[in-house]
Amino acid sequence: MSLQDNQLVRWFRQSAPYVNAHRDKTIVLTLSGEAIAHANFINIVNDIALLNILGIRIVLVFGARPQINTILAQHNCESVFHKRQRVTDEQAFPLIKQVIGRLQYEITAAFSMGLVNTQMHGVKINIVSGNFITAQPMGIDEGIDFCHTGRVRRVDTDALEYQLAQNAITVIPPLGYSVTGESFNLSAEEVATNIAIKLNAHKLISFCSAQGVLDYNGNLISEMFPEQAQERLAEIDAQGGINSGTASYLRAAINASLAGVPRCHLVSYKTDGSLLQELFSRDGVGTQIVRQSAEQTRPAKIEDVAGIMLLTQPLVDQGMLVQRTREQLLKDIEHFTVVERDGTIIGCASLYCFSGNIAEMASVATHPEYRRLSRGDLLVKEIERQAKLQGMNNLFVLTTHSIHWFRERGFEPVALEQLPVEKQELYNLQRRSKILMKRL
Repeated sequence: MSLQDNQLVRWFRQSAPYVNAHRDKTIVLTLSGEAIAHANFINIVNDIALLNILGIRIVLVFGARPQINTILAQHNCESVFHKRQRVTDEQAFPLIKQVIGRLQYEITAAFSMGLVNTQMHGVKINIVSGNFITAQPMGIDEGIDFCHTGRVRRVDTDALEYQLAQNAITVIPPLGYSVTGESFNLSAEEVATNIAIKLNAHKLISFCSAQGVLDYNGNLISEMFPEQAQERLAEIDAQGGINSGTASYLRAAINASLAGVPRCHLVSYKTDGSLLQELFSRDGVGTQIVRQSAEQTRPAKIEDVAGIMLLTQPLVDQGMLVQRTREQLLKDIEHFTVVERDGTIIGCASLYCFSGNIAEMASVATHPEYRRLSRGDLLVKEIERQAKLQGMNNLFVLTTHSIHWFRERGFEPVALEQLPVEKQELYNLQRRSKILMKRL
């Protein structure tokens, strides 16, 4: 056997466990406009197609910054940025949509044309796009009107999951649509991060110009915890590189990692095969951000009472939660579940079971810094799990401010008469809380 054959056999044997580990997992890829314009783009397309054939569920989010800069310059449109976000005015937006539409066509075509000269010629790759992203305007910040620049409001996870189940590669442009029919220019990094979080993706992988995150000496940092990555991002900022592509993708990786995405990677779009090497080799070739086990969801203890009171008091002051004294919390602590991070209570909820196999979820609260990071969803799922284990068939909540939030999670309005008799007698007519119930 030749040396080349030996290397192939060795690589295949080493990669086999990773092929098995990644099968049926969801990976979100972020492809920058620079990557699309690079000569290695067609090789990246072929590698993504290979992942699809291997049974990996792929969501591909693409950017268009250099292409947008070019077309705006050609039409003498000034590119204005504020806090790293492009201001999309009435003159620029039609041109931006034109560029994004063209790139989406080119990406779709590449998955068809690029496979012709490969061993995968004849393999059918399904490419699907759609309005999976609901957006909202960024509005006005420090006197700057962002016009048609928006931010992600919602990800249609059901529609995405359906397409992924059909083994389709979903291609997502940096555009979003509002419930009023407006469209908005979005950050590709923000879109990819939100999708990875909402889909509970196995990985978020971003293609950048560098091989990954480099240290002061220009050496690759192969693995970082989110806290270490934040420190390196601050150093990059101090060096004046905060607006670089690598910094943008590192920021997105940190946000996704803190929100629960197990592994986030930065790899180079210039290196042929970097995606495959990162996924199917022991050491990889880029930088991966991995989560620390600094957070846990657990039953509350007496020692948590002070933390629960500190967490819930602002919501009590706003009239969103009912006031509970320290004595009441001490008495009911066994009903509480908390989310603890580095010794701080960042989330809590309680469960009370009644006769008739019906239970109440109460005191749902999350720390302000974690409200956009799905901690509330985590608590609701945990309380639902506990209720089911105790044989409960229905779970209800009383709320004055979070009606839509609970309805989006399967709770429906019910009449007071559907509550247990003992709870009806305790109902506060002055608060007039809405009663929502969910069948478990």
